[in-house]
Amino acid sequence: MSKDPFQILADELTLIRKDMDQLQRTSLNKDEAKTLNQAVMGAVLRMAKATEDAPGEIQEALEADRDQMARSATQAATKAAESAIAGIRHDLDNERAKLSQAAGEARREAWRWFGGFWVWLASMLATGALLGALAMAWIGGTIAARDFGDYPGVFCGSAGGQVVEQNDGSSYCAVWIKMPAQ
Repeated sequence: MSKDPFQILADELTLIRKDMDQLQRTSLNKDEAKTLNQAVMGAVLRMAKATEDAPGEIQEALEADRDQMARSATQAATKAAESAIAGIRHDLDNERAKLSQAAGEARREAWRWFGGFWVWLASMLATGALLGALAMAWIGGTIAARDFGDYPGVFCGSAGGQVVEQNDGSSYCAVWIKMPAQ
C-alpha cells in the first residue's frame, strides 16, 4: 500500500516535531550554556598556561636530574676511592707486619752473633762513661768560670789574661789587649 504524499508529509512533520521535543529536553538553557562555556574557557586557559610553564618545568626537572646525577657520581667515586684506599691500607698493614717480623728476627740474630748480654753491657758502660765525661767537662767549665769570677788574680794567667797594676795600687785582669803596631 502506498502512502499518499500528504500522509508522507504529515509523518515527516510528526517525526520532526518529536525530534524537536527531544532536542528541547536534552539541550541547555542559557544559564547552563554560560556555565558550560566558562568551564570550557577555564580549561582552555589552564591548558595554555600549562603549555607556557612546560619549558620552565622541564628545565627545572632537567636541572634536578642533573644535580641528582652529579651527587650519584660523586658518591660512586667516593665509594670507589674508599674501597681502593681500604685495599691499599690492608696491603700496607700486611707489609708492615712482615717488615716488623723480619726486623725482630734480625735483632735476635744480631744479639746472638755479637755476644748478646756482654756486648750490651759493654755498650751501656761505654755510653755511661761518655756521658760522665761530657758532664764533667760541662760542670768543670762552670766551676772554673765561677772561680775566676771570685778570684780573678789567682786564675787570670791560666785563663789567658794578664794582671795589670795601676798607679793607685789597684790591679785588674786584662784578657784582651790590643798591642800597638811596631
